[in-house]
Amino acid sequence: MKVEQIYTGCLAEAAYYIESDGEVAIVDPLRETTPYIQRAAKDGAAIKYIFETHFHADFVSGHKELADKTGATIVYGPNAVCNFDFHSAVDGEVFKLGRVTIKALHTPGHTLESTTYLLSDEDGKPYCIFSGDTLFINDVGRPDLAIKSELTKEDLAGLLYESLHTKILPLPDSVIVYPAHGAGSSCGKNLSKDTYDTLGHQRTVNYALKAESKESFIQQVTEGLAAAPSYFPLNVLLNKHGADSLDEVLKSGVKGWTPEEFEGLANTLDALVLDVRAPQAFATGFIPGSVNIGLDGQFAPWIGTLNPDLKQPLILVCEQGREEEAVTRLARVGFDNTVGYLEGGIDAWKKSGKEVDTIKSITAEDFEKNYYSGEIEILDVRKVGEYESAHLVNGTLRPLDQINEWTDTIDKNKTYHIYCGGGYRSMIAASILRKRGFNHLIDIQGGYGAISKTGLPAVTGVTACNS
Repeated sequence: MKVEQIYTGCLAEAAYYIESDGEVAIVDPLRETTPYIQRAAKDGAAIKYIFETHFHADFVSGHKELADKTGATIVYGPNAVCNFDFHSAVDGEVFKLGRVTIKALHTPGHTLESTTYLLSDEDGKPYCIFSGDTLFINDVGRPDLAIKSELTKEDLAGLLYESLHTKILPLPDSVIVYPAHGAGSSCGKNLSKDTYDTLGHQRTVNYALKAESKESFIQQVTEGLAAAPSYFPLNVLLNKHGADSLDEVLKSGVKGWTPEEFEGLANTLDALVLDVRAPQAFATGFIPGSVNIGLDGQFAPWIGTLNPDLKQPLILVCEQGREEEAVTRLARVGFDNTVGYLEGGIDAWKKSGKEVDTIKSITAEDFEKNYYSGEIEILDVRKVGEYESAHLVNGTLRPLDQINEWTDTIDKNKTYHIYCGGGYRSMIAASILRKRGFNHLIDIQGGYGAISKTGLPAVTGVTACNS
């Protein structure tokens, strides 16, 4: 028996590969199917099952295309309704894979169809669970994402409590918990950086599993939930209907255009020019009106959060050789309308004599000098929890994920110093503000991580205020 976790850090997502005696099961696959097919071929094995723990909201699954290419059976839990062929598992149903078994445990709460899969080894001993978004490491799935449900988040939290206490917690302490996500995912609020753990250890450290009562559990898991990214329901629908082939998306997306063609295409299609280079590379020269979301960060979740229109045409500015990566990662969250990229990158744009814009970016040391030189406007674009942990005196909380709500509340004539945690999100914010007509922006390199090493006054452990 082989069990491999395939973790994708930029999405904080875990898929799983299980092989026994020449038969393979894939749990919660990403949209690109080739890696799973190649992995099975390496083992001389055939993919028999594709198990989905629920309808994912934060990424587009590759279940349908993988089934089409391999003949594998897609398995969902009870209450699942799809527009393609699949097997609807009955609670407690056992699937044989080589010399091991996988048992479906219906665990509603995060969503109504949520199902945990229990893998038992060749001797019938429970080995691990693939818990999807039901049980995370140090957290549980948020109960407010089920779409078209008449149940409240409190109702779903109650179901989640029952699922955990009747289906999962009775299992042995030695059982390994393999969740669908880790830290950085919006599917929970307190996820650990660890990507697996034993059930026994989770009993002692997971706040939700230690709740003294069902009422206490419901209160704890429903409070402090940030607004769900607006693209989540759209991804759920894509997973229910089955997305187009990634191969077709790549054909149209990985196409190079000259600067003249690029400019014409962007204008004709009203396309968003998405610059996926590193923040500091972007700052030194970019196409006016383009938005920077760097590939070397949580790229796909941020484009989905900030621009939830999956039909929006996108045209890319990339580092050479990373075009296919960018198109693939956009497709992972349902952005299939990439129409190409700038051939030769920003250097080709500059050589053509076309206009280039810049954003001023300074070190934390230079920011410290500016801070003491007079009254300045400071925008902290981190999340509320980060701000509450520690922030600069005189800094104003303006979370990046709420930028569409607060842009109109600040003055375009003022100069703003912008910081985040490490310099990635601040450049995203600066690029969006520049596109919207803010011309006096200063990015702080390294974000609060660098600022905290200076002597600037900070406040810790306070409640955030957006005013």
